[in-house]
Amino acid sequence: MPLKTPTGKGTRPTSDKIKETLFNILQNEIPGSCFADFFSGSGGIGIEALSRGARKAYFVENEKEALSCIGKNLQFTKLADKAVVLKADAFSAVSRIYEKHLDIIFIDPPYGMGYDKEILRLFANAKYVSKDTLLIVEEERNADFSYASELGYTVAREKLYKTNKHVFLRIDHQA
Repeated sequence: MPLKTPTGKGTRPTSDKIKETLFNILQNEIPGSCFADFFSGSGGIGIEALSRGARKAYFVENEKEALSCIGKNLQFTKLADKAVVLKADAFSAVSRIYEKHLDIIFIDPPYGMGYDKEILRLFANAKYVSKDTLLIVEEERNADFSYASELGYTVAREKLYKTNKHVFLRIDHQA
């Protein structure tokens, strides 16, 4: 389904080809999962998770036009009843989720700003993140994740694309 996307350069929707590759990787983990989409933009990743069987998805976004797109896209896809939209910056939203467990957390911050490291540090102490939680960060292709182990994460996989990549991480301790 064609989703609305915010205009301007504040968001960069994940291309359909990359989204398809990501969800092919995740296909066995999505059904019945509790999913979170941080730096949601249009909400396309979280909506795709819901359409593939996630039982619930959180959408975390701070930008007004992007939030409007998320709302319209959830109505259009008839998935609003399975969604929680948090109007907040991603960092403060980490402490505003009250799930016992999140299965998958997708993080798509602005590239090259260090936000990936900052938010992973916060997730390392979140009660809903355990060794069973899969965290996926979308970043520029040459982004360095060598810091992950010092924050308590293991890089389980990296999927490289032309200009960016997905880094799949798991925390080393049981929450």
